[in-house]
Amino acid sequence: MTFNPNADISGNRTSKRGRNTAIVGGGGVGIVGLLIFLIGPLLGVDVTGLMGGITPDDGGGQNQSSGTSMSQCDTGEDANTHIDCRMAGAQVVLDDYWAQKVDGYEPPAMTLVDGQTPTACGTASNQVGPFYCPADQGVYIDPSFFDILRQQYGASADELAQLYIVGHEWGHHIQNITGVMREHPNNGTGPESNGVRTELQADCYAGAWLGKVTTLTDDNGTPYLEEPSKEQLDDALNAAFVVGDDHIQEQSGFVNPESFTHGSSEQRQKWFTTGYNEGLNSCDTFAVSGNQL
Repeated sequence: MTFNPNADISGNRTSKRGRNTAIVGGGGVGIVGLLIFLIGPLLGVDVTGLMGGITPDDGGGQNQSSGTSMSQCDTGEDANTHIDCRMAGAQVVLDDYWAQKVDGYEPPAMTLVDGQTPTACGTASNQVGPFYCPADQGVYIDPSFFDILRQQYGASADELAQLYIVGHEWGHHIQNITGVMREHPNNGTGPESNGVRTELQADCYAGAWLGKVTTLTDDNGTPYLEEPSKEQLDDALNAAFVVGDDHIQEQSGFVNPESFTHGSSEQRQKWFTTGYNEGLNSCDTFAVSGNQL
């Protein structure tokens, strides 16, 4: 799924913070250990205290900056060319979609991380995958994460996979502002835990957004995104597969469902597809029994 070249994304609110605030085409490549990968990427909750590299924000981080706007990201062509602009474009389209679905919608802050930057949930760094911080209602993404998916986990991690991952984090914001997180607090790990149901619902929300995204247009009536091809949908499903708990744990040679926090690869693909095909009303993962997850 690619942006229409003439689509207007100039109104994006995305900012970039960290060591280097220049727009680049592909981002850097990082080396992330398995333990970090298990608890960081797509976590969607406060990661403070879960890993040694994450420390509470004292407001005085060495690399802290006020952020650089994505003012150079004006069109769909920019989004197709630069990964930073693709993230900024995703923010525009996600806001459009959710403003139509949630009364009184309040958008999250979208920050692209280059190196590291303070957050209300600790330091966002290039050792942590995309996450949502409820404390400051912010989505934090280091685009080099997609290179990690390719190099360490064999993912394709192309355009639609990237949009799926951003949409997933937005799903956590929707859960936060609509009370889902409050109604279904973390009750530990396991295949039927609230944590797994929360993550699968965010996958479904991402699918529902992408299923309707070609109907969303800019102020000139230009659709933001083109209809996805089968290959692009396979790209998104591939991303859902590689971030499944069982697939990740298989890399260490032992799968323990009682430690699941996000759901299996099969479940993540299932709920993304459910949202994509059946829409937002199909995404109540808390209403189904364990064997239906």
